[in-house]
Amino acid sequence: MNSDISGTQKHLRFMQQAFFLAEQAYEEKEVPVGAIVVKNGSIIGKGYNQTERLNDPTAHAEMLAISAACSTLKQKYLQDCTLYVTLEPCPMCSGAMVWSKVDRVVIGALDAKAGSCGSVFNITSSDKLNHQVDVMHGFMEEDCEWILKQFFQERRSKGNGQP
Repeated sequence: MNSDISGTQKHLRFMQQAFFLAEQAYEEKEVPVGAIVVKNGSIIGKGYNQTERLNDPTAHAEMLAISAACSTLKQKYLQDCTLYVTLEPCPMCSGAMVWSKVDRVVIGALDAKAGSCGSVFNITSSDKLNHQVDVMHGFMEEDCEWILKQFFQERRSKGNGQP
């Protein structure tokens, strides 16, 4: 039982780090999603959405975190790594997790529109692919949902619509 408590505390601590990155995205008027990759208790990659800044639809938090982690490890596979992300990954990011062989993803808020870790699609658990990712969710869910709702509410009130 103590290992579960310490495991939960560990997941919350790393999700807080991902949330700080989501707040940075929010400040930069990006969709507020943050992600980190952890191996052996250390952050080896991090990212937050930068699609507007970089004019790149692939510059999602998860993609940037995965790229940074692969660069840190100097390899294309992320075995024994956990990805923490504030919003359930889309199909592109879920595919990147499968191809990079991430062991686990820990998710803050679920995405009822494009979630691909069980909500809308289930790419990470598909036995048709060569790797499956263990999925955990519900860590800091209320905070992660709140920042997204706040962001889109502000965009709508300013007449900017959704990205």
